[in-house]
Amino acid sequence: MKNSKIRLVGILTVLLLFGFVTTSLVSYYVAHDSISRQIAETTLPLTSDNIYSEIQRDLLRPVFISSLMAQDTFVRDWVLGGEMDENAIIRYLKEIQTQYGAVTAFFVSEKTRKYYHPSGVLKRVSETDPQDKWYYRVRNMGTDYEVNVDTDTADKGSMVIFINYRVYDYEGAYIGATGVGLSVNAVLSMISTYQKRYGRKVYFTDREGRIILRRGKSNGTENIRQAPGLSSLAKQILTSPSCSLTYEDNGKTVYLNSRFVPEFGWYLLVEQVGDPAEKRIFKTLMGNLAISIVITGIVLFLAYLTIGSYQRRLEEMATTDKLTGAANRQIFDMLFDQALKYSNRRGVQLSMMMFDIDRFKQVNDTYGHPVGDMILKAIAQVAKSQIRDSDILFRWGGEEFLVILADCDIQQAKKVAEKIRRTIENEKRVTHKGSAVCVTASFGVARSLGEDDKVDLIRRVDEALYAAKKKGRNRVELVD
Repeated sequence: MKNSKIRLVGILTVLLLFGFVTTSLVSYYVAHDSISRQIAETTLPLTSDNIYSEIQRDLLRPVFISSLMAQDTFVRDWVLGGEMDENAIIRYLKEIQTQYGAVTAFFVSEKTRKYYHPSGVLKRVSETDPQDKWYYRVRNMGTDYEVNVDTDTADKGSMVIFINYRVYDYEGAYIGATGVGLSVNAVLSMISTYQKRYGRKVYFTDREGRIILRRGKSNGTENIRQAPGLSSLAKQILTSPSCSLTYEDNGKTVYLNSRFVPEFGWYLLVEQVGDPAEKRIFKTLMGNLAISIVITGIVLFLAYLTIGSYQRRLEEMATTDKLTGAANRQIFDMLFDQALKYSNRRGVQLSMMMFDIDRFKQVNDTYGHPVGDMILKAIAQVAKSQIRDSDILFRWGGEEFLVILADCDIQQAKKVAEKIRRTIENEKRVTHKGSAVCVTASFGVARSLGEDDKVDLIRRVDEALYAAKKKGRNRVELVD
């Protein structure tokens, strides 16, 4: 027996040393060179988060300015007053343009259809003028504002990013559109700054995949749905708030990170072309994993043969219900005594809650035990989410649960029970074959009287639960 133990220890030692030494050496010699260059030169860090933060700072300021204009009482009062002094709104727009450094500021009245600008009244918008289509689109849209790239009405040779904001009177009726403009060249300059700073390709697309803004060569591609290698991923990009993907372009791996900018309705795309060293790193990783799996399997198998009997004893001593993750009855006595001593020492009340699922047998008979298990897990999750870390949830048996609430009077305990009951009734659903399985639970609540033991307290809380069942289920009853 002794020789067998020595032999086993020797085998385990050799295997562990071999595994650690082999994986360490392979990882070091192969990854040292490739990973260091990868990190220093081409690994894509989480730059999209940084760029998004800078966009929040640089590009969303005009949205905020337009929102202020739309909510400005001066604008609304001036319109509702009959637009008597046109110079007043012109001065206001000029002040906005000067104070915030906007390319342009404007207001179009729904009543007169006049286009007010810092330089004066430019025109009256018309449904027949193609350049005025934006106004009628804003007039009929369901959102409060839009971001639109268009030519400047005051300077038809200049492209501007307009934030068109709907203006309402005090009764909520639409009275016009206002906003500011941001130079496209200024935004392109920002993109160039981002690309130089992070060494990545940065561009924007709309919800249809059309490339709105970019700096650099287009390669003839105006929509990511037609971009080589990227077209198959376009749907995923345009339907996800954010994602990280890779694709092949001319034999090179391209890493792409996308993020939806809700304020503009655009997608921010950040790309990085991969490095050949990645393949070596991947192969090394796979080799290390394979070695680790083999060695771990052998070690675990040998360990299993030796400690099998101890493992069975440990499983018998387990204190956690495997299905729900709640504590089980085996550890109840110890935890209850600790909670009671704590309450007595602090001079605070200790309450207990017991609940079970109404007509659970009928659920099992109708949908089967797998669905019943799903419900038990879901109910346990609800209870854990509503109680404190200091409270203890037990699976008492079958569909019945018990909660010890230290430093909690009976009225507080009742409120907690009611929150759990409402959450189970109104929010927690389990789906079975496309249909929602709804359940309710009944609760009994009692408090420790100080001199009673746990048996007496459990009896009283069980009586409260029985009363809840008797009075129609799906309710909380207490014994004070």
